[in-house]
Amino acid sequence: MANSRKDNRGYVLRTGESQRKDGRYVYSYTDQHKKRRSIYAKSLAELRTKERKIVRDIEDGLDPHLAERMTLNDLYDRYISQKYDLKESTRVNYIYTYNHFVRETFGKRKIATIKYSDIKRFYYTLILEKQVKASSVESVHTQLHPTFQMAVRDGILRLNPTDGVMTEIKKSHIWDKSKRRALTIPQQKAFMNHAMENVQYRGWVPVLTVLLGTGMRIGECLGLCWQDLDFDKRFIRVDKTLVYRPDEKGKSKFYISTPKTDAGVRTIPMLDDVYEALLTEYELQSCIGFNKDVVDGYSGFVFTNNYGKVILPASVNRAIDRIIVSYNEAEKKKARLERREAIILPHFSAHNLRHTFCTRLCENESNLKVIQSIMGHADISTTMDIYAEATEEKKQEIVAKLENKIVIL
Repeated sequence: MANSRKDNRGYVLRTGESQRKDGRYVYSYTDQHKKRRSIYAKSLAELRTKERKIVRDIEDGLDPHLAERMTLNDLYDRYISQKYDLKESTRVNYIYTYNHFVRETFGKRKIATIKYSDIKRFYYTLILEKQVKASSVESVHTQLHPTFQMAVRDGILRLNPTDGVMTEIKKSHIWDKSKRRALTIPQQKAFMNHAMENVQYRGWVPVLTVLLGTGMRIGECLGLCWQDLDFDKRFIRVDKTLVYRPDEKGKSKFYISTPKTDAGVRTIPMLDDVYEALLTEYELQSCIGFNKDVVDGYSGFVFTNNYGKVILPASVNRAIDRIIVSYNEAEKKKARLERREAIILPHFSAHNLRHTFCTRLCENESNLKVIQSIMGHADISTTMDIYAEATEEKKQEIVAKLENKIVIL
């Protein structure tokens, strides 16, 4: 004991511990890569707290030095660079989301300092202070969770700080993820009738009819080529999707991608209205000329804009917005003259037309596998959720008709 090293207060220092002339304490150790490392503390008690963690981490095969130095941005860049199975469009969307919401703020944190409560606070900040939509917060979490999970598997972190965070937040009263709603039959009639009756919107009727009458995703619909249509057998072959996104240099252009899932490759029977809309489009282009765009080797696109070019998905949604605004203004005036309540259309997008088609299908078909196949749902639970919602409304409608017919007093 007489040969034991001591600090300036007389406390015995353990192996690897020392005290500098300025009074700070140092613990030196060899990591699993045989490199010498040192940590510092203002007091011996603080040093030994850090020391115990390091010893435990090393015994468990973790790399405490790397965790102390690596930022979340460093970890995410490592994660995304190894996601070889991602579609390029998905990769671009992931990186954009991360850069927009995380990189310049929370992303600069050292991963060793990030705890469960920090992740929860960050998500709440996005929701409450920055007014970020629930879907965007979920998208952020979808990336952060596997990023931290990679660090756990690589022996950089002991626990994943994102585990259970979204489950807790979704139970809180502030979580408000708007449910996508189908149009009612009167709403869809009002919308389509207004588009057909007004010359400025009539050109959009074919694509809107196909969206509403097939349930295709917007990219699947705009990616249709004439060779995908069989007018004799009256079916549509869906095996690709048209996307418009920026490349690595930030310049946006069209790309052809495979459908969202393997289940997305399917055939859809043509309803009479869809058949007529597609035939009308074909006859029109036979007169004015067919689309000559070539995107990733594909040509002969069914839907074109006024310049004979493929249509931007955003253009369809802007057209839907204009039709809704125009209809609502006209309906309000008409309702005032007729002294009745106006039937107002809610704001919706092209994807609501897909949801509307699925709802009408569920109201009239009970075979879930057939519905799943037509919709291209990868997970039957998606189909079942819409089916349950549709049949619940139908049930209420049927019961309402039984009023004064069951219990007769």
